[in-house]
Formats: sequence, C-alpha cells, structure tokens
Amino acid sequence: MMDPPVENLLERVDSKFTLVTLAAMRGRQINSYFNQLGEGLGTIVPPQVTSVSRKPLSIALEEVAVAKITYHRPTDEERAADVAEGEKH
Repeated sequence: MMDPPVENLLERVDSKFTLVTLAAMRGRQINSYFNQLGEGLGTIVPPQVTSVSRKPLSIALEEVAVAKITYHRPTDEERAADVAEGEKH
C-alpha cells in the first residue's frame, strides 16, 4: 500500500530503525522548509524530489528511495576522534 514500497526502502539502509530515523529527521527538515517559505531565510535544503504528496514524511521516504539522501554510520575511530575533539573544547 505504501509508495515507495518498504522492501525497496530497506535495500537503501541497513535496518528499519535507520530508515525510520533518517526519514523522520529529513521529514522535520522538509516541514521546516515549507514553514519558512516566504520569510526569505533559505537556510534549509528544499525537497530533492518532485512529489505529488505534500506530506514531509512521504517526501523524505521518496528521497530515500531514489538515493537523494543517504547516511554514514561513523566508525569506532571516527567516534573516538569526535570524543577527543569535544574534550579539547
């Protein structure tokens, strides 16, 4: 029933949790973009796909399906470097 199908979306990520988290974060960004239109702020990236849906979460899922948004899972070394950098400041 869902478009794009969940099976297609799960091919783009490593888990259902990642899919939900990624789509929710991007959905909030898209919602903020639509809310700030007309204010001239232009600080948020607009939707990267042309969608018939005006629902931010649906647009975010379509972006995942066509690989317009991706994720990077940090390695242990990257996490350690971030922690060390945070302790310096």
